[in-house]
Amino acid sequence: MRMVDIIEKKRDNHVLSKDEINFVIQGYTKGTIPDYQISAWLMAVFFCGMTDEESAYLTEAMLHSGEVIDLSMIKGIKVDKHSTGGVGDKTTLILGPLVASAGAKLAKLSGRGLGHTGGTLDKLESIEGCSIALSEEQFVRQVNEINIAVAGQTAELVPADKLLYALRDVTGTVNSIPLIASSIMSKKLASGADVICLDVKIGDGAFMKTIEDARILSKLMVSIGRQIGKSVIAFITDMDQPLGFAVGNRLEVKEAIETLSGKGPKDLESLCVEIGAHMIYNAQQSKTLEAARKLAYDNLHNGKALAKWNEFIHAQGGKIDSLDEFVKVSEIIPLYAKESGYVSKIKALPVGLASCKLGGGRETKEDIIDPMVGIVLKKKIGDYVQIGDVLCEIYANRPVAQEIKDSLFSAFEFKKDFVVPGKIILETIN
Repeated sequence: MRMVDIIEKKRDNHVLSKDEINFVIQGYTKGTIPDYQISAWLMAVFFCGMTDEESAYLTEAMLHSGEVIDLSMIKGIKVDKHSTGGVGDKTTLILGPLVASAGAKLAKLSGRGLGHTGGTLDKLESIEGCSIALSEEQFVRQVNEINIAVAGQTAELVPADKLLYALRDVTGTVNSIPLIASSIMSKKLASGADVICLDVKIGDGAFMKTIEDARILSKLMVSIGRQIGKSVIAFITDMDQPLGFAVGNRLEVKEAIETLSGKGPKDLESLCVEIGAHMIYNAQQSKTLEAARKLAYDNLHNGKALAKWNEFIHAQGGKIDSLDEFVKVSEIIPLYAKESGYVSKIKALPVGLASCKLGGGRETKEDIIDPMVGIVLKKKIGDYVQIGDVLCEIYANRPVAQEIKDSLFSAFEFKKDFVVPGKIILETIN
């Protein structure tokens, strides 16, 4: 088998066999196929696409390029959740304790944030003492004992994805749906869960910009999971405004705790209840989906989800003495409205980038995050604003450039007529 023949076959829009795709991934991972040939193959895939079957073969080849986590020692059905990334997306911090409080087993390996979207690990590590460096033995034992553990991905997990993504990033082949789907699903499947819930975000602050692309990606990932014998559910969710009010690591942890106390933003609560219900139902902790919704909602309001959060954070070494003292910055700067009207849109991307520029995110993997800084929205879509009302507050530990303030002003759009907020979950695909 020759790599040049496989490149030409895909270039000419033919379907690759399982053996051919395995040859590509194994050869690149072992270093026997050079970057320039893989670059040519990636560009052929970018322009010609892949069938669902090819995408499943690619995912499986990447999945077996390194370590696959064995969760068979965990009793019961294991559930996991993945988000394609959004601004203010702290759903894992809420969903984990929520489904664990209902009896589901959440065993999650997470990544760090890069750019304008925050990572779950960064949020957890912003809590004093909280460790995400769990051995496999600790990870399994903790899930068996308290139903939840969240740890960092190991370097041995899906090495082919790391190599391919670095090359895609510099060859203009990132925005290929088969390559995106195989990247996401190979990591999720390698993590060992039985049920995977995918939160595919669309809009200004998301990777997918249209519902059509989000639908294609979601259906492909569900199909890949089914072909490999896993239960996969995808939710297409709105990211035309930040999720909740808080953007920034400790600010988001605080909002997650408020939501677990039954006092969170409505959009965030409704998203977590719906996704949580599917996770609980598919983990066989309720007889019907409707019963799972009620259980999820009740546990956010009766203290059970909050109690499980405290148990989870304590198990991983974390400590929060007081929420009032949890976020400390040198300055909180209000941003006042310059016009009146109903908020019709809050572009999530400028808000996420503003938080990043304050020090709340990283542009490169080596950047150090300030966990205290960020943005707290005071208005959401549908709210009426008068000139002089506070649109948001900037939490800062260094001087705030006018450019950051201007970008936040530009994020808000207004209409004279009443605006009805849209649904947070646009479609469910399973």
